[in-house]
Amino acid sequence: MPPPGQTRLPDWDGLKLRVRSLVGSHRVLVFSKSYCPYCLRVRQRLGPDAEQYFALLIFLTNDGPSIQEVLVEMTNQRTVPNVFVNGTHVGGCDATLQAYQNGSLQKLLGSGTDVKPYDYDLIVIGGGSGGLACSKEAATLGKKVMVLDYVVPTPLGTSWGLGGTCVNVGCIPKKLMHQAALLGQALKDSRKFGWQYDEQVKHNWETMVEAIQNYIGSLNWGYRVSLREKTVTYLNAYAEFIEPHKVKATNRKGQETYHTAERFVLATGERPRYLGIPGDKEYCITSDDLFSLPYCPGKTLVVGASYVALECAGFLAGIGLDVSVMVRSILLRGFDQEMAERAGAHMETHGVKFIRKFVPIQIERLEEGMPGRLKVVARSTEGSDIFEGEYNTVLIAIGRDACTRNIGLDKIGVRINEKNGKIPVSDEEQTNVPYVYAIGDILDGKLELTPVAIQAGRLLARRLYAGSSIKCDYVNVPTTVFTPLEYGCCGLPEERAVKEYGEHNLEVYHTLFWPLEWTVPNRDNNTCYAKIICNKLANNRVIGFHVLGPNAGEITQGFAAAIKCGLTKELLNETIGIHPTSAEVFTTMNVTKSSGQEITQAGC
Repeated sequence: MPPPGQTRLPDWDGLKLRVRSLVGSHRVLVFSKSYCPYCLRVRQRLGPDAEQYFALLIFLTNDGPSIQEVLVEMTNQRTVPNVFVNGTHVGGCDATLQAYQNGSLQKLLGSGTDVKPYDYDLIVIGGGSGGLACSKEAATLGKKVMVLDYVVPTPLGTSWGLGGTCVNVGCIPKKLMHQAALLGQALKDSRKFGWQYDEQVKHNWETMVEAIQNYIGSLNWGYRVSLREKTVTYLNAYAEFIEPHKVKATNRKGQETYHTAERFVLATGERPRYLGIPGDKEYCITSDDLFSLPYCPGKTLVVGASYVALECAGFLAGIGLDVSVMVRSILLRGFDQEMAERAGAHMETHGVKFIRKFVPIQIERLEEGMPGRLKVVARSTEGSDIFEGEYNTVLIAIGRDACTRNIGLDKIGVRINEKNGKIPVSDEEQTNVPYVYAIGDILDGKLELTPVAIQAGRLLARRLYAGSSIKCDYVNVPTTVFTPLEYGCCGLPEERAVKEYGEHNLEVYHTLFWPLEWTVPNRDNNTCYAKIICNKLANNRVIGFHVLGPNAGEITQGFAAAIKCGLTKELLNETIGIHPTSAEVFTTMNVTKSSGQEITQAGC
């Protein structure tokens, strides 16, 4: 029923869903107008005991009259105030006052009883780093908390335990396999430092995977113990909203249970995207499969140019495998492109082959086995050329999709970005439905990093239950890409800095450097690279920090704290470096890009 005089209202059903969601998300909800004396009388009568549940909707918005028409359809009441208590329609001013006098309002509110309207204060959907951090913090603050976590198996059947992507199929196993590759290089370097060994050196994939999976298993168990110690209820079950404040949880056996909560936090994370071509899900793997793969992948094609693609290609090549990377357009989209190309060039000089400007169109299995043999057919992005190649394994790493489309968000009116499935939130991680929050990789326009999710989760719990007002700071967050030559950064890529500030307002200092550890083996001189981007309009404040070299993550972490404190080029100049280290180059940089001076180094 659209408002009088209006033949068609856009998204009338959506508006009704929004109103029902508001009703379901507040213990006491009064639809009112700011100038209405009857509304004021109702609020005064409800008193301080109900104030913590009170929500006042003032009809000063553009859709106020339409909302009032929805209320007419729902309640047959055209006047305000229009009062709901625990989802039950009480009525207007007179009906609410009468309900208070006869005691029925107090019964609806639950006054004088120990009965809680919900099973839990908070249900967290997703047992990754962010969800676990939020749930444990809320429990520490005295709240009754449940965590629902379920890993949908990959097309090849891979699944894992509590802890989310980072622990099981992301940061942790990735860094450990990266370390395996670095150890291989260290063995080669060691001969130049006097180490002598006669035994033939080779890598055993199965030994590495077993050791890493054993460590991850210990982490899975540790998370379960930690939740139990904090009295957080954990269910290994798939959660789906069925109505406001209520979810259905389905376990691996198909058994269903139902749970309610006053608030919910969505921390469902993302899963790898597939190509959508013949043979991709049948014959290819993703990073979800790689780290527990029971056999050595052999000759491997990595499809994609994301940080996941380059990191995986890097450590696979580092342990001695034949690796190619098929790139549709650019490397490391979203990162500084000069740094990305330098990282890629280093990989290429160390044996990784790049197939540029091609995309796969078909995957065929030529031979079964572990790993077997596959044929890849690809088409050029710049013409009609066709590429064909044979590999033992094809690893798809073209990006990730948010796990939000199949958890019933439409049933409670939570909006998502239909293009990418991500959830728009306020600066306090609140969705458009007041009792639902979201953190981590599923946030629209925010960083997809584990420490960010952890920080956001903890701070959210403190705001909800400890009176805190501190919000997660998504600016100047440091990160590192663990390619064979690691790339650490904090702040803006050079391209984005130029776009935001203008090239004439920036000064870019840069230098090549040669780590001392690499001089004796005589490798990779003038390959490591560092640069800082300074804003001339703000006292040469550092707005972009970039380093390509060994231990880039360790270097970047410290400088990130300085950048958060307002680091300037002058302060860097006044800082005494630690010699001999790679990080000290940031205290001695004096060549700008605009000068065009030479930056190659003859020694450390």
